Amino acid sequence: MESKAAPPAAGLDLKRLPAPLGAYLQLIHLKQLFRRGWLQRGVAPARCESVAEHSFGVALLALLLADAAEDEIDRERLLRMALVHDLGEVHAGDIVPADGVPDDEKHQREEDSLRRVVGDLPGGESYIELWREYAEGRSPEARLLRQLDRLEMGIQAVVYERQGAVDAGEFLGSAGAALRSKRLRALLDDLTLLRPPSADTAPRR
Repeated sequence: MESKAAPPAAGLDLKRLPAPLGAYLQLIHLKQLFRRGWLQRGVAPARCESVAEHSFGVALLALLLADAAEDEIDRERLLRMALVHDLGEVHAGDIVPADGVPDDEKHQREEDSLRRVVGDLPGGESYIELWREYAEGRSPEARLLRQLDRLEMGIQAVVYERQGAVDAGEFLGSAGAALRSKRLRALLDDLTLLRPPSADTAPRR
């Protein structure tokens, strides 16, 4: 697990703490847990996005773009799901395709991680169920949020490209393959206008 520092809850007897405080001290490790895909593409640790930073970006996109869904959306549920969708990484780590972990194993590791954190909380099962709903894409909110997750990656790639850290083309292509909303696809195409003149700026579908 690649991170900026040791987990904040390391060495603590969490059973001696109120459950919400114990959960929070575990979850804030996401503020220092690297998004490993960027490290693998050469982004320096000092500039590399954390999982929590990514989750914040996704939540902001959910706030701004809830009306991009083609189905009726429960905005509050969408925002709650945005806050929950990466919490399973706190103990499982940021598992990326290069790790070769099968999807079902990745899903189980993350669910086990989330249950370890919120299992003792009042209503903890509701967080797990919301996370599952997102992971399985089985509601309009989950399907929209999965697209916003990919759009956020594309936006971050362009930001890094403008800073000279990565070539955004690969990430824009990956994001484009995941987007179904016409509005979100149009926004992704608009990102090409922000790319440096030397970049391949053909729209990614």
